[in-house]
Amino acid sequence: MPINQPANQIKLTNVSVVRLRKGGKRFEIACYKNKVREWRTGVEKDLDEVVQIQNVFVNVSKGQVAPNEDLQKAFGTINTDGIVLEILKKGELQVGEKERSHELSSLWRDISTQIAEKCVDPSSKRPYTVGMIEKAMSEIHYSVKPGKNAKSQSVEVIRLLQEKKIIPIERAKMRVRICMPNKDGKRLKEKVLSLVDHVEDDDWTDEWELIATIDPGALRHINEILETETKSRGRVETLSFTSIGDGGEEELE
Repeated sequence: MPINQPANQIKLTNVSVVRLRKGGKRFEIACYKNKVREWRTGVEKDLDEVVQIQNVFVNVSKGQVAPNEDLQKAFGTINTDGIVLEILKKGELQVGEKERSHELSSLWRDISTQIAEKCVDPSSKRPYTVGMIEKAMSEIHYSVKPGKNAKSQSVEVIRLLQEKKIIPIERAKMRVRICMPNKDGKRLKEKVLSLVDHVEDDDWTDEWELIATIDPGALRHINEILETETKSRGRVETLSFTSIGDGGEEELE
């Protein structure tokens, strides 16, 4: 004999839950995995690609749909479209243990990568590898904060590394000269300039010569562009590093 599922229960799989407490009650919506953040950041705009079903639940995992009287009391309406949108905007995304671990691991890697791309050892003028930064982060027992983005946390980690003197480290800018034939320069100018912080000189006399300041991590991307898109007709030369410490900028000869 088949088992009849209660009318107010809906079973869903591979789901991310967004939860909102309102009017003394808990309300949840069922979303597709990895889509909530994409929608909140504007990457995903189609609501049908985010929300699995236009229902409001008391408990998604048990498939318990919220009664209309609870919706009316908490939201002043039983229009589920509007309620779902409010929960999606204001609710808290529930993350499982496996997902959370993966998220923290990715965030840890993002932080260490950003630091490696923006910092140097002031004595050798060389950037640190991501692995070296990760080791230093472990030595200061840094705990990743899931609610903060990698950029703000990288600033915090740099400060802690400097305070605890784990490794000599300074935020830095790299002064470079980029050269290529004018024909390639006209084609690739916008792509190269997107990787540049400040243009010091821009000359088109015999070839395109650009003297600019970049983040150390941008050098690899510029090299890739020159190798793949100019067939080695372009070149980049490191002129100097500018170390950015508490006292402002200092040229590293």
